[in-house]
Formats: sequence, structure tokens, C-alpha cells
Amino acid sequence: MQLKYSALFQQQCFINGEWLSIGGEKEVITNPSNGEVIGHVPVMGANAATQCVDAAHQAFEQWRQTTANHRADILRKWYELMVEHSDDLATILTLEQGKPFAEAKGEIAYAASFVQWYSEEARRAYGEIMPSHRPHSKIVVTKQPIGVVAAITPWNFPAAMITRKAAPAIAAGCAMVLKPAPETPFTALALAKLAEDAGMPKGLFNVITGDAIAIGSVFTTDKRVRKVSFTGSTHVGKILMNQSASTIKKMALELGGNAPFIVFDDADIDAAVEGAMIAKFRNAGQTCVCANRIFVHDAVYDEFANKLAKKVSALKVGDGFADQVVIGPLINAGAVAKVQAHVSDALEKGAKALCGRLADKGQLFVEPFVLTEMDDEMLAANEETFGPVAPLFRFYDETEVLERANNTESGLAAYIYTRSLGRAWRVADALEVGMVGINEGLISTAAAPFGGIKESGLGREGSHHGMDEFLEMKYMLMGGLDQ
Repeated sequence: MQLKYSALFQQQCFINGEWLSIGGEKEVITNPSNGEVIGHVPVMGANAATQCVDAAHQAFEQWRQTTANHRADILRKWYELMVEHSDDLATILTLEQGKPFAEAKGEIAYAASFVQWYSEEARRAYGEIMPSHRPHSKIVVTKQPIGVVAAITPWNFPAAMITRKAAPAIAAGCAMVLKPAPETPFTALALAKLAEDAGMPKGLFNVITGDAIAIGSVFTTDKRVRKVSFTGSTHVGKILMNQSASTIKKMALELGGNAPFIVFDDADIDAAVEGAMIAKFRNAGQTCVCANRIFVHDAVYDEFANKLAKKVSALKVGDGFADQVVIGPLINAGAVAKVQAHVSDALEKGAKALCGRLADKGQLFVEPFVLTEMDDEMLAANEETFGPVAPLFRFYDETEVLERANNTESGLAAYIYTRSLGRAWRVADALEVGMVGINEGLISTAAAPFGGIKESGLGREGSHHGMDEFLEMKYMLMGGLDQ
């Protein structure tokens, strides 16, 4: 591993300001492009998780009393270090996650943007003074940090999903215990090293790897943990929510999606194709806001399909460090198997593949697919593919496509392409999702609230709303002011 700052590659957990490896068992971390071993991380359990909570709780009691300016300065330094070491961070990310190096650098910049945003937002946790219901009194509302926050993050964005949680938590005055995805721990540990370098107090930001069930059980049942923030599958989110009920924790759940991408007959087709390329094939289709069902009006269906297939066929697939590669490997064999199941099911039921090829046996590379003549009974219409497959569904009118688009338990993101301002508002209002891209295929930004409805989760990340998720309101009635 060629790093300018070799200390970023850590193979120990970061607990209470120390790099630790408790016990002898290690988990092997491999490169999905070639299966080569990158390194090892400790397999820790409940005792170490409790140690993390102990440290975070002690750090919180001190950190909550610091000034907003002090918290802002620490976060600003963390941001500057992420920018300074972006090449090294992207190298680690590509090695363990597989996405192309240029895309990994883009994720590091995106991850850093949350730290920058909340370094500024730390100073803006404003309270309120409200008109009182009785004379000679004042209603005052203040905001206070919720406490220790437990975060569990996914492998598809191993940097950004951490900073999107940690930055607002720390800005608000909270402490964090973090368990990164088992596939991608090294990016999390590198971020912890930079947090240490930025001057974060010991125990404020802890990173633990190991037994997900044992660690998760501590996070969800320890009364000192006041919030659990999870990004991942809906299935696991429901388990964590159930486990957290015993201590009535505040929950933030960013779960699965089944995003519709709707191209109306009045759309700019070239722009819609470009938007679909971004919304579908970023990170090899392994994002929760990916266009999972692409609905195209009958009048422009063939034109859109042909133009999309031409662009998709030109995408280069390969190792993330190779020249001009834009599609890296899928994360593991299970991900490839799911793509294969969705493609096979569609073809068996009458769909046609304009392009695409499944990985050779033992390989995790998939040449991206464009499937036409899809119908709503196929697996790809009802499950999140999480891979480079663009399934095209034909529709005929607005009412019909809205009904089909909303016919899912998920409600994370949606996309609309139309030149009609009235239709854009009308359809965006009617879509049962938390976010809508209107003539845009890339919607994520630190400045906007990210999150879904229905079984896609609870809460929002990003924007000033994302900081409110880590604050509790306290109402004080001040009476006797006539004395």
C-alpha cells in the first residue's frame, strides 16, 4: 500500500484515545478486485463495546461543556486533514471497497464536506424565546446534546456515511462509538487517526471492529447510549429498532430503497440518459438511492433505451486503480449472485438485454446491463438490486406511473425528467419518498436533508436538520419576572 502518511493504515481499534487489539482473533480484509489480503482487524465483542461506551460517556461529560467555537475549531482541523490526505484516504477506500480511485476521491471530498458543514453549524444550535401564556413570565427553549451516540455504517460509502453521522454529533456536543462495516474497516480507522491528529479528546470518537451481534447488543441496550444511528438494510434496521425499544433510544435509520426514475415524453432525453447514468451506475449501482426502476414513457422508450445502452456499453469495468475504469467490482459473491438472480429472472420472463455480461466464475466484476421490456412482476421491480442493472419499464400516462412508482414499501428517493413545471411539482408532491431529483440524477449534498419515509427509515442526515437529530429541546418557564 503506497501511502504518503503510513500511519493512516491502522489494524487496531481506536478506543478511549488508544490503538488496541484485545484478544487474539483477527478478521481478514481482502481487496474485492483480486481477493488479495489487505490486512487484519481485531474481532472484538461485548466487553470491548462496553469499554467504548464507558470512554464515550466520560468524554461526553466534558465535551458537552465546551464552547461551540472550540468544537467548530476541532472539526475544522479534522476537515483540513481529510483534504490534505485525500489521496491516501482514497487509496485505502479503493483497496477495501473496490470503487474506482477517481470516484473514491470524490467520496472523500463528499465526506469532508460534512465535517466542513458541521464545523460551521456547531455555532448555530439556536434556542428560542416564545411569547408566554401568562403575564410576567418567559418561555425559553434551549437545545442540549443528546449524549452518547452509537453509529453502525455500511460498506458502500465507508467514509461519507461516517462523517455524515459523526460530524453533526460532535458539533452538537455528543460523543460517538462507531462500528464500521466488516468489509471496509480501514477507511474508518484512517478517519479516526485523523480525528486524533485534529485534537479530539480521548473517548470522543471510538471505532470498534468485530462481532456485529455482540457489539450491536451493547449499543442498543446500554442505557448510556441515547441514540443509535444506522445505515444499511431494512431487515437489520428493524432488528436494531426492536432491540433499542427497551431503553427508548432515539433512532436514525437510513435503510433500503427502490427508487423510481421517471422519464416523461416531454423530457430532454439526452439529459435524462446522463441523469440515469449517474443515478444508476455510480459505485457500480451499489447505492441506496440508485435508480432501481426506470420508467420511460412509451413515446420515447426506444430512443431512451438505445441511447442509454450505447453509453452503458462504453463503460470500462475493472480494478479501481486501472486507467479509465468507471465500474469497479461488486463487494462480494453474494452481491454478484443477486444481480445474476435478477437478470436471469427478467430474461426468463421475457425481458431483453441490450448489453451486459455476468462475471466469470470467482470474479466480482459485472459488465453493466440495460434490460428492456420489463414488467412489475419481475424480481428487479420488487427488490433492490444493488448492482449495475438498469431495468426499463414502459408506461403510458402520469396516473399509471405514479401508482406503480409508489407501489413499494420503500420510500427513499425518486427522479423525474420533464420540461413541464406543473408536472414536476405535481409528480414530486405525489411521490411517496423523502427526496426527489427533478431533472437531476445526483441529489446528495451536505446542505440538504437526506432520508426517507415508509420502510426506508427515520430521521434526516445533512443540513441543519441533521444537527437537530443530535439535540434535545428543553423548555423552561421563567415566572415571577415582576419581582
